[in-house]
Amino acid sequence: MVSPELEKLLEAMRAQPVPESPPTLEERRQGMEAMMAANPLPDDIKTEPVDAGGVRAEWVSAPGADPASAILYVHGGGYVLGSINTHREFAGRLSRESGARVLNVDYRLAPEHPFPAAVDDATAAYRWMLKQGITPERAAIGGDSAGGGLTVATLVALRDAGDPLPAAAICLSPWVDLEGTGNSMTEKASVDPMVQQAGLLEMAAAYLGGADPKTPLAAPLHADLLGLPPMLIQVGTAETLLDDARRLADRAKQAGVDVTLEPWEDMVHVWQIFRVPEADQATSRLGEFLKQRLGAPVS
Repeated sequence: MVSPELEKLLEAMRAQPVPESPPTLEERRQGMEAMMAANPLPDDIKTEPVDAGGVRAEWVSAPGADPASAILYVHGGGYVLGSINTHREFAGRLSRESGARVLNVDYRLAPEHPFPAAVDDATAAYRWMLKQGITPERAAIGGDSAGGGLTVATLVALRDAGDPLPAAAICLSPWVDLEGTGNSMTEKASVDPMVQQAGLLEMAAAYLGGADPKTPLAAPLHADLLGLPPMLIQVGTAETLLDDARRLADRAKQAGVDVTLEPWEDMVHVWQIFRVPEADQATSRLGEFLKQRLGAPVS
């Protein structure tokens, strides 16, 4: 059963009127920025803009965050929406719960910059992060939705290039199948107020730019996951991407990855970024997992 706070938020989403004409991409981007601006950054969270190997990014640090531990975070938004602005407040909560700094990455978006631009930016930012003195044993990569898929793609790209992999990965409602073939895509359509197949396929086309939708680094459901680090996957049971998470966990397990799949009952797509009790509970769990894997101080 969802909390009253989440139920109120979901009711507001469902009550949104259907526009007479589809919003433009720029209008959608502005809408996401405006929606997430409602979550202000607490005064005690510090940010530091950086050039992370040619990629715009920022360090986000909660009080007491261990400078020797770091999480590279890649935001969601279907590879066409979102920014470090939309996910800054969540990055602050993740830093607070994990005891590590978060490198909030502003990777290039499609369709202006189609695949593999996002993967190139994420791998460049990770390599830059290690050059700052972060050891792989004290590093993690994470992301939500498209960022969850990008997290896996980044790990695969780094592995294939011979780079040292981080100690852990976190995937929140990961999008890993750009063809939308999971059964939950239709089975959960009536209860998911955020993600529907038509919209996903539109964003997938923009991101792929003509590439094969089964390309492993674009759709990591089709990637070889051998050798990837321990992974925690959180997904809601009321979202169309439920089967993306399930299938990712299955493939990771088959490849010998230490993977934990956490289906959260009645939760919707990336509920962690909202300011509701269930988000705090899920972020606390992410923090526990990261502390265990990174060796960050336990508060």
